[in-house]
Amino acid sequence: MYLSVSVRIVEATCKTKLNVPAEEFIEIVKQGGASAICMRASGAGVEASPEQLQTLASKIASANLPVTMVTADYDVPLNNAEGPNSLRNIRPSLDVAEAFDCDLIRVCMKNETDIAFARQAAELAAERGIRLAHQCHTSSLFEEVDQILDVLKEIDRDNFGIIYEPANLLLNGQDYGVETLQRLAPHIMNVYVQNHRLDPKGPEVLDTYCRGPVRFHHLYLWETGGVDFTQVFQGLRDIEYVGSFTIHQAQGIETLEAATEYVKKCRRFFRNQTGACQR
Repeated sequence: MYLSVSVRIVEATCKTKLNVPAEEFIEIVKQGGASAICMRASGAGVEASPEQLQTLASKIASANLPVTMVTADYDVPLNNAEGPNSLRNIRPSLDVAEAFDCDLIRVCMKNETDIAFARQAAELAAERGIRLAHQCHTSSLFEEVDQILDVLKEIDRDNFGIIYEPANLLLNGQDYGVETLQRLAPHIMNVYVQNHRLDPKGPEVLDTYCRGPVRFHHLYLWETGGVDFTQVFQGLRDIEYVGSFTIHQAQGIETLEAATEYVKKCRRFFRNQTGACQR
């Protein structure tokens, strides 16, 4: 298992742009001691020209930082009604993934009509050796563990899996520990982490299909009272997960110095939990 960092840590609240240039983010990840980058459309996606994608991809490759996953358009992380549209025309997202030499794309599914399009998109992706994955996420078909497994069974494509994300499972009232990781293990293609503390009077709120509005606090990964990362890491060890462990917390950091320090703290947290060297 190795540490990846999403551009989301320096993403503006609109989720369509970064607070620092994408080129600076490469330096943030390097100086912070992480091993890989998770790219989103706010850094570069389907709206970028092939030349822009290639330039950024070359700089990332020169820094010896693999891109673990791409979220190629804005609507997927916004999780809005247009989020599933990329499944209906997956080729632009595949082009973005190929530009970054990445074999994993995050997608969005909101209702059962999206399942047939997910199958078709997965088949097209398989032709290029690319996988598709859906995050455990609120207001989607991937809220509850039983539901997640049912939808994956309906899609029934080897290159379509999930992004395990314990904080969203927590918001959805789901177990996210050892037992759940064992159930989801055959389908896990990536791990995203952020930290929330549930609070009926909390300042943040997300709508869910299964529980209605859920209020919470954002926490740093190393703060207690939210996600029990002892369970998370124990479960990941039990299933012998060896992929990327991606810092996905929405921090809204605006400077290179602050972002670098944050990545260093995340790296210490990760190493303290794993007790192992990164690749």
